[in-house]
Amino acid sequence: MGKYFGTDGFRGEANRQLTADHAFKIGRYLGWYYNQNHKGRIVIGKDTRRSSYMFEYALVAGITASGSDVYLLHVTTTPSVAYVVRTENFDCGIMVSASHNPYQDNGIKVMDGNGHKISAEVESAMEKYIDGEIDELPFALGEKLGVAKDYAIGRNRYVGYLISLATRSYDGMRVGLDCSNGSAHMIAKSVFDALGAKTYVVGNTPDGTNINMGCGSTHIENLKALVKEKNLDVGFAFDGDADRCIAVDEHGNEVHGDFVLYVCGKYLKECGKLQGNTVVATVMSNLGLFKALEREGIDYCKTSVGDKYVNEAMVANGYVLGGEQSGHIIFSKHATTGDGILTAIMLMEVILEKKQSLGTLCKGLTMFPQLLKNVHVEDKKAIMENPRIQELEKEISEELGNDGRILLRESGTEPVIRVMVEASGDELCEKHVGKMVDLIESLL
Repeated sequence: MGKYFGTDGFRGEANRQLTADHAFKIGRYLGWYYNQNHKGRIVIGKDTRRSSYMFEYALVAGITASGSDVYLLHVTTTPSVAYVVRTENFDCGIMVSASHNPYQDNGIKVMDGNGHKISAEVESAMEKYIDGEIDELPFALGEKLGVAKDYAIGRNRYVGYLISLATRSYDGMRVGLDCSNGSAHMIAKSVFDALGAKTYVVGNTPDGTNINMGCGSTHIENLKALVKEKNLDVGFAFDGDADRCIAVDEHGNEVHGDFVLYVCGKYLKECGKLQGNTVVATVMSNLGLFKALEREGIDYCKTSVGDKYVNEAMVANGYVLGGEQSGHIIFSKHATTGDGILTAIMLMEVILEKKQSLGTLCKGLTMFPQLLKNVHVEDKKAIMENPRIQELEKEISEELGNDGRILLRESGTEPVIRVMVEASGDELCEKHVGKMVDLIESLL
């Protein structure tokens, strides 16, 4: 990770860690970088945060000042930006969003012309430009100035693409959707309505300050209640930029990313479409997932936390399914990023093809008790490298043996250390997480 860019772009509180000046300079660099040998073409989308407009306009000013043209998707999802970039000959895509974070935060995610996360080299160069470590870039003059254009049609094409992926009608299916008062409110209901589902929607009245607030994939209690109250067949909750999906089965039970990987991995294997017979997951996935995949004769590849690393492993090996427990699921045959609405469609495909409820499809996976706590720290590296922390981590790991594990990691998007323990029982999880959290806090 760089000084500003983490595993999911440049993220921070709007006008504190991430300012309009930062956005302008990012736009200046990208506008210049992609304008070397031809007229640069950059597409921008944003979520519903109040600050997204400020960052969008700052990016536009920087890009056009450097001579590249900007195409505006307006409020849309991160995966829609990735889709438009790779299918419509753009040099670069930018999404203004802090994903599942509260509205005060925002972020700038940059994608290359193939819809993948931008390279570390380009991120490093942008950071140096932001900090004044490289020469000032030339301004475009006269007719070489860039222009900004409305490109809402790109978002509409993405909606059409999602609809085209469904192989059967959703007629007769009762589906709940929680759009997190974010980007999905522009797309999700339209897709499910077009496919014939009877849809019930919550979290679809964004006001600039309520994105992810008590709703969406990080707060699924509203969706659980909706599914139970309306007696729905299934529910899907998205995060602020709709690159995540957490489902709820017909009984109101949570179906997170590990269940999605299990259900879809098993189905793809049955269909002969699981390339390399492998599912890609991160080290944060539950031990229960790995044991269930082994039982089904499916191999798995573990990566560091972050859909960036999941995607890298998938691209390098040609795998078609990977993701995170948090609901970032990548179906590489159809997308280059996690896509919440696409994930919902893929789950619907399995439900309808197997003629089984989502709850029934999930029964083969038993989760180990897992406890995760975040500890806010000033210096993540210092905590991770502290000898006392490392010694306690080793002690806990040895005590848990093969029936559990402890995992410490730095968040790529927040100033926190994440402490996670899996064990045979909740009491063991609480015991070991408590010991580690107490030690970290005593060192602050």
